[in-house]
Amino acid sequence: MKKTLIAAALACFVATPAFAEPTTFTFDPQHTFPHFSYDHFGMTNQHLRFDKATGSVTLDQEAKKADVDVVIDMKSISTGFEAFDSGIQKEDFFNTEKYPEATFKSTKVNFDGDKPTSIEGDLTIKGITKPITLEISSFTRKEHPLLKKDTIGVEASGKLKRSDFDAGKFVPLVGDEVTLNIVVEAMAEE
Repeated sequence: MKKTLIAAALACFVATPAFAEPTTFTFDPQHTFPHFSYDHFGMTNQHLRFDKATGSVTLDQEAKKADVDVVIDMKSISTGFEAFDSGIQKEDFFNTEKYPEATFKSTKVNFDGDKPTSIEGDLTIKGITKPITLEISSFTRKEHPLLKKDTIGVEASGKLKRSDFDAGKFVPLVGDEVTLNIVVEAMAEE
């Protein structure tokens, strides 16, 4: 009888799935580009991007927990027009001499099953921190087909007011509301 109980207990232990460990993913700089859009004089919706961003995602899908850290190099702004690239870095817009980086740090990641659906966090631009929620429109986790590493792909977006970050020049002629999009591919650290 005692041997049967021990065998049953061992069988239960072996059959129970191991708890997944949190995995930290580091941004792939070749496939990570924050970009934003805004209304320009009521005529068009302009799209600009940053060419350099770093960061990480620590993800535990089984526990439905994640932490996201993003650092954007504000001097890497790419408007498609060199004069505007330098103009938008001046004090009345990004003031990149004093504030060369913007950051986003998650405070909560919401899940539906094992997939994240939105990221709540703090966005800091020009030394001013405001809460923002980024809605996740796409999330994929799989082995990278070429590098054979555990990889995630995420597309998330949220809205903010540029005047909240002391960058409201030309409001209301140029729209105050900005849509921020963050597109990330990140690989598991070894």
